[in-house]
Amino acid sequence: MNRSNIRVFIGGALVLLGVSMLVDRIFEISFAVEIFWGVLFFLVGAYFLYRFAVNGSREWWALIPGFALIGMGVSSLLAFIPGNWSGLAFLGFLGIGFLAVYLNNRGRWWAIIPAGVLITLGVTAVMTNGYDIPQTGGIFFLGLGLTFLLLAVLASLQWAYIPGVILLVMGVLLGYSQFTGLLNYVWPAALILVGLLLIFQFTRRK
Repeated sequence: MNRSNIRVFIGGALVLLGVSMLVDRIFEISFAVEIFWGVLFFLVGAYFLYRFAVNGSREWWALIPGFALIGMGVSSLLAFIPGNWSGLAFLGFLGIGFLAVYLNNRGRWWAIIPAGVLITLGVTAVMTNGYDIPQTGGIFFLGLGLTFLLLAVLASLQWAYIPGVILLVMGVLLGYSQFTGLLNYVWPAALILVGLLLIFQFTRRK
């Protein structure tokens, strides 16, 4: 995008912002400005995705801000819908951005981890803020466990099964309040086990 195009884009954005503010003042449509920001975020996100589409091999990073900005746009437009889905929209789209990074190049297996974490956080945000479900810790750990299991299957990383199974067990324990006290012992024991396995793998390679 050259300088003349940037000026046209900024000028058009300012015009739309002014029109939306006038609509808000004259017709008392309180969500006009929010719609403007939602559309603007969506368009800027689409520009980053366009850059990836043109040169995906070198500008794969554009997937992350592209989906993040589209998520912000969708989040702004969903702010008026009951259920507080705006958090899931932003975190979910950002997670999809990281997932797209992996799908673009299977060597970037690391992108699966933030993708799963962000989507899980989005789901728990909806459950907590939208539906007043206080106990979402179990869902969070289940989501993390499934993320590592998915990493193990897709990227053929055997070590990922260990944290995946541990996190799934912790999620199940958190889901039942009578087992919550066990986490005081399960969590440090799990850390010790993972640490010992990593040390064992390192010494075995030598």
